[in-house]
Amino acid sequence: MTAFRITPAVANAFPDTLIAVVTASGLRGREPWPDTAAALDDLEQQLAAGTWTPADESDPRIEAWHTAYRSFGTNPRRIRPSVDALGRRMAKKGTLPRINPAVDSYNAVSVHHGLPAGAFDLDHVTGDVEIRYADGTEEFTPLGEPDTTENPKPGEIIYTDTTGVLTRHWNHRDAHHTRVTEDSTRVAFVLETLHASRDGHLLKIAAEELHGLLMLHAEQTRVHYLGPEHPEVTA
Repeated sequence: MTAFRITPAVANAFPDTLIAVVTASGLRGREPWPDTAAALDDLEQQLAAGTWTPADESDPRIEAWHTAYRSFGTNPRRIRPSVDALGRRMAKKGTLPRINPAVDSYNAVSVHHGLPAGAFDLDHVTGDVEIRYADGTEEFTPLGEPDTTENPKPGEIIYTDTTGVLTRHWNHRDAHHTRVTEDSTRVAFVLETLHASRDGHLLKIAAEELHGLLMLHAEQTRVHYLGPEHPEVTA
């Protein structure tokens, strides 16, 4: 079992944070996921028809993350929150990337609801996961760059386990060693909002949407909620 924990310092700085942790075990990533494929196709068709567009930085959901990034010294127009970067890419190209069914599922839910999302292969996570401020000594290997090592800046918010950084700049980019592949069988997905009082209902709709896509291709799925009032959950 893996605990997910938000530290008091982060909870105090962002007291309206709510994070959905959706866990899936026994994932079958090599079989067809037609509902996920349909969700991606539907979003692309809506974008092409002009009936829907991804949230951009003028949207309060994205603007909140820009403000948070600036608070810990990250320029959000150079290093963008994941949902912002994904939405911009989709708006420009008209399509979402196809990586593998599990990743495609959370990308579709993320861009649909304007909420950052990520995932960790729990079989490659060591110990518990904390959302905390970096002290600058931690090491991070970016997704897709297995030979690169970075050190987060002191004061940057990170996801970390007992051996390294899982996500830099809160939700900008995931680590290579905990990336989700078609062979990942035990995965934790996260969806995040900084304004639960405004967008908590949207987060819960998104979490259930993701849960619905995953449960068709997993032995067991669960949804947990993490925030200042419940700073630790066990996945």
